[in-house]
Amino acid sequence: MVAPGALRVVRCGGSGVRGARPVFSADSKQVLAVRLGGLREGAQREHRGDPAAPVRPRRPGDRHPAEPAQPHAGLRGQLYSSSLDGTIKLWDFMDGIPIKTFTVGHKLLALYTLASAEDSVFVVIPKKGERDTFQLVSVKLTKGTGQDLEGKELSVVLDGVGASTKQIAFGREGAYVVSVKNVDLQVYFFEKKLLNRFSLSTVKTKGDNRFSCVVCHPTEDCIATGHADGKIRLWRNFQHRKEYTYSALHWHHDIVMDLAYSVEGTRLLSGGVESVLVQWHNESSCQKDFLPRLGSPIEYISMSSDGVLCCTLHRDNRITIINSNLRFSRSIQGLIKSRDVKTGLVVDPRTKALVLNGEPGHLQFYSLQSDQQLFSLDIVQRQYIHQAGLKQSDLVKVAFSARGTWLATVEESEEVTDPELQLKLWFYSEETQSFALNTRINTPHDNHITDMCFRDMDELGDDSLILVTTGRDCVFKVWVMVEDSDPEAHQNVSWSCDFVGSYHNYQATNCCFSEDGSLLAVSFEETVTLWDSLTWDLKCTFCHPPGNIRNICFGRLTCSKYLIGATDYGFLCCWNLLTCALEWSAHLNVVILQPDPLSEHIATVSWLSKESSLFVFKPSEPRPIYIQRNLCKEKILLAAFVPRDEPEMISSEKYLWLRNSQLFFLTDTQELMTLSTKSLEERLTPSSKQLAVEESLPVTPFSVLLGKHRHQQAQEDIDLGKPVVNNKQEQASPAVKELLHTPAHVLPSASFLCTIFINSLLISKENKSAEEVADEVEMESEKAEDESDEEDVTAMEQEDTSHVELLGEITCKLSKSQEKELRKIRKMDYSWISAF
Repeated sequence: MVAPGALRVVRCGGSGVRGARPVFSADSKQVLAVRLGGLREGAQREHRGDPAAPVRPRRPGDRHPAEPAQPHAGLRGQLYSSSLDGTIKLWDFMDGIPIKTFTVGHKLLALYTLASAEDSVFVVIPKKGERDTFQLVSVKLTKGTGQDLEGKELSVVLDGVGASTKQIAFGREGAYVVSVKNVDLQVYFFEKKLLNRFSLSTVKTKGDNRFSCVVCHPTEDCIATGHADGKIRLWRNFQHRKEYTYSALHWHHDIVMDLAYSVEGTRLLSGGVESVLVQWHNESSCQKDFLPRLGSPIEYISMSSDGVLCCTLHRDNRITIINSNLRFSRSIQGLIKSRDVKTGLVVDPRTKALVLNGEPGHLQFYSLQSDQQLFSLDIVQRQYIHQAGLKQSDLVKVAFSARGTWLATVEESEEVTDPELQLKLWFYSEETQSFALNTRINTPHDNHITDMCFRDMDELGDDSLILVTTGRDCVFKVWVMVEDSDPEAHQNVSWSCDFVGSYHNYQATNCCFSEDGSLLAVSFEETVTLWDSLTWDLKCTFCHPPGNIRNICFGRLTCSKYLIGATDYGFLCCWNLLTCALEWSAHLNVVILQPDPLSEHIATVSWLSKESSLFVFKPSEPRPIYIQRNLCKEKILLAAFVPRDEPEMISSEKYLWLRNSQLFFLTDTQELMTLSTKSLEERLTPSSKQLAVEESLPVTPFSVLLGKHRHQQAQEDIDLGKPVVNNKQEQASPAVKELLHTPAHVLPSASFLCTIFINSLLISKENKSAEEVADEVEMESEKAEDESDEEDVTAMEQEDTSHVELLGEITCKLSKSQEKELRKIRKMDYSWISAF
């Protein structure tokens, strides 16, 4: 158990859904894919039949590495999932809660269900006593009333199977099961208890005959297998060991990643590294259709039970929904898993989205709130070719100006000795709501660019916008905006080099500006140099041998007089800019040095003894204010502070450094983590909770009474300028919470909840103050004679109040005694004034 208010490491995106085939629900309205998470939380993504419907991630809360999932054969809205911890869970994925847990006791690598065997499932487990050898076994799911049950009754079906879900398939109506591994194919017939084995090792071909995947025809005795050489083989008459036949289909130039038959069996779908979905008709190489440019290699292909939709799971953590006529419907894209995140984690100042490498040559803008990609920007603007050993250009550096109006990117080829470099400056257009290329600079440095940063001060205007780049060619360059003199140019300004600096012919490695923009710090191997940003004069140098400077940053706010640097020999140094002396140093192997843009705090992540640790400190104090050992099991490579929309309410003083900004970090498995003091239920916003209820439940009079009507009425009041009054007692009602947030199958009877619910809607007299009760008793005696007058006055007062409030004025509320005096004055007869 985690103590209340303790800091939690939460996986908020990334990783991938590779390793588990996505499945459609029984009604084909949802597609679910299990994600492998750093915190081992199974995650599901849902896609409704409407292509424009929202995509909502769900985290059921399983803290073990969830592997494959299969829908329940008998009930809608339920599915089975297996985990590496040896458990099989039955989920209600509409509510996101586990219904039953079956403990098997073995590491479960794959899961299969059959409609003909509702009380059993098939799983792949390691063979006891042997390494890299696996078995397909049948697990009897015991029936019981409890939530935790045993699943110890196992029976071995096949030996020597593969560990991937692609390498096992069940035949027509579950009559047989097929397994492929290396060059061997096994077919086991359940009724006859007959096992046939076939091998391709004797086939004399030039291609690679190893099996990669297998699928069975839904209505006929036909097996389709994919191979490493790109061929697809169709096996028939495999009931006989020597009289079997097969035919070959060939289009893919590399390994066939997955295969899938349509529901009726007339079409065969295949996918591979070409990012093309191929549809084969009538088992003929001449009749085939293509859906190209799907973005990345296809890992898995799944078909819905009604045959209307299919989905493809890609290597870059994307799910694509495709119609039966091979037309693109929509894409479910999370954080793209790139080959290598060379750009680091950069925050877009405009959208507060994380920006990093996406598809090859692209920048992805990833929304942290919705766990979705906002858009992808093509930087390299070249077609990426999936070919091993081919040297291609990729994006390596990214920097935003302080207001997000300018974006600088660096792309380079994979050549080590003579790289092809390009520096591009992009301007954000408010009209098109996208970045447009402004300036392209070929070979900005003679060698690799190591770092770059903007200086952008709001109070100084556009003239203060400066870009600095450092390179291995032992120089740093200053780039400024100039008016474009070319009359045929489409833009008014462009970028050019204004200054070139160097220091003793050392390689320039890092650069950063001070908070006020007056100083530029550039590191040259073991030395940090400080330059005046107006005259570009060298002011002073700091040196801390041995070891090259790995990271540098300036302090902020009250700590702006400090400069922090980390060396690759395991030293963290703090220099005082006023005294030009070393303030303090610590022996720490820092791999990440990340300052908070909204406070004085600086976060560092160290890597020691295969353990990532977090240290948070202020440059003015050598002692850290927060230390977190063994932050996660994976190695942390990148980190970034993302400013919050509103300051967070922090209960503990030692977590106040998370008040203004939230820290995100990326692991070597490309899982995005963050730190939070809230539980899972607290992290869900009220709007997301309401959205989940409205999407999963039909509109009924009861739902209108509880939620939608109140929301519409509040919106109307806001539009009319009326103040919205929140009923705190209603929000805190335990009866309403129990009805809305408890799954239906575990709720008590309606007769039991009815009394509690009705009483929660009544206002108790105990909640009224003594003054209100006394006023009600006194007012009852005058109610009859003043009823009509009070209604008129009240209506008039409300009308006048609304007009005054709309004008922005403040009205004073009268006390009870003053209201009584006004009523007495209103009853007096002033007709005698007319005589004058």
